[in-house]
Amino acid sequence: MTARRIELHPDRLFPAEPTTRAIARRLHAEVAELPIVSPHGHCDPRWWADDEPFPDPTSLLVTGDHYLLRMFHSQGLPLERLGRRPLDGSGEVASPREAWRTFCEGFHLFRGTPSRLWLEHALAEGLGGDLVPSAETADETFDRLSARLAEPDCRPRALFDRFRIDFLATTESPLDDLAHHRRIRDSGWGGRVVTAFRPDAVVDPDHPDFVANLDRLAELTGRDTATWDGYLAALADRRRTFADHGATSTDHGHPSAATADLSPAEAAALFARVRSGRRDHTPAEAEAFRGQMLTEMVRMSLDDGLVVQLHPGSWRNHDPLTHRRFGPDAGADLPTRTGYVAELKPLLDRFGNEPGLTLVLFTLDETAYSRELAPLAGHYPLLRLGAPWWFHDSVEGMRRFRRQVTETAGYANTVGFTDDTRALLSIPARHDVSRRVDCGHLAQLVAEHRLTEDDAAAVAVDLAHRLARRTYRVDEPPAAARSDAVRPATAWSDDGSGAAR
Repeated sequence: MTARRIELHPDRLFPAEPTTRAIARRLHAEVAELPIVSPHGHCDPRWWADDEPFPDPTSLLVTGDHYLLRMFHSQGLPLERLGRRPLDGSGEVASPREAWRTFCEGFHLFRGTPSRLWLEHALAEGLGGDLVPSAETADETFDRLSARLAEPDCRPRALFDRFRIDFLATTESPLDDLAHHRRIRDSGWGGRVVTAFRPDAVVDPDHPDFVANLDRLAELTGRDTATWDGYLAALADRRRTFADHGATSTDHGHPSAATADLSPAEAAALFARVRSGRRDHTPAEAEAFRGQMLTEMVRMSLDDGLVVQLHPGSWRNHDPLTHRRFGPDAGADLPTRTGYVAELKPLLDRFGNEPGLTLVLFTLDETAYSRELAPLAGHYPLLRLGAPWWFHDSVEGMRRFRRQVTETAGYANTVGFTDDTRALLSIPARHDVSRRVDCGHLAQLVAEHRLTEDDAAAVAVDLAHRLARRTYRVDEPPAAARSDAVRPATAWSDDGSGAAR
């Protein structure tokens, strides 16, 4: 069989109708070369601290990608054959070359999926590869890509610059010492890689190491985390440390969007129960504590200016056998039904109209778009809607999001695109998909005479760049981002072209 070449058609993802497609092309020309703002993701800061070459295409593109792992697992393939090593070290694990062969043999499984779009973009644009992965091309592409990764312009810092990434946030636990971020900062390199504060391990009583983590938090901060006041003070200390390392946001991966606003005495009593170490708290108490802590995190933003992100609704590690064998992030996290209107009310009653605060809401439950999320964000100054996330980070998912959200919330109450990835080479690929889909969406509105093309061009730039930059306060230190009186004018004012600054 003749090896096929990767073809990235210049009109990919644009509308098929010629007049609308032409509008989409013009809009895309306005945004195609804009710098990338990547304010939330899970890349490893060690990459830019060490700036060492990536060893091979398998470890870079395959072994840690849960989208790929879940597809192969669904076909009955042992994950060891993709190079994933079991936690107990048992069994035979494929070498990087063998795992790449397996990936290439199964590349056809990704037809019609976002993974196919991202991978072909990453191979062709990121690494200069031109062959479609297949059984016939596996060894050739492995050798070519391995050699390419050894070249200086494929090291992490060079890729960051070549991809025109202007700002990138990783995600760390409050227990992380942030040593990699200090090394990046002290290296003299100009790339802006910052941390984000992810406190799940110290705010979720159902975390298996919750009590031990609180003890570690006490060691790091010198605070008494056996008391409610000491615990809150320790978290505030760590948030300030994260802000000092460039953080502009926190992130929370709760099972639901439930919030609470207990009295200090009630909160202290609940903390004592979940902190006891007996692990006899009820599921309702764990949910109430997580809800109280989300409210406390928003309250702390009054002092440090950090933007709060909520990623609820994932049933993590749904497959216990896979989780026991391979640990988290092996493709077994699944969406659940998620409510927002009732769940967020305690928090919104307290902070929904507070100037200068921002809570970005994400969802895995698309049924909430028009019923709950858009109406909420269309009213409360606190709220912004995050980009389609995870299972909806796709062409059709992005289109559904725009159709269901825009009429009620507008564009200004969304945050643009957030790639939320641990795969470095997929960052420009995902932003390319988002920009093309949004330009197609806007072109349709222009063709229907619902927007002028000038307005559509301004919105395209907002969605591709300005909204994320503004929401995540990229251009201002977190403490300065807070206003004691009103939300800053730049949050809504227009520069005369129809685009928010």
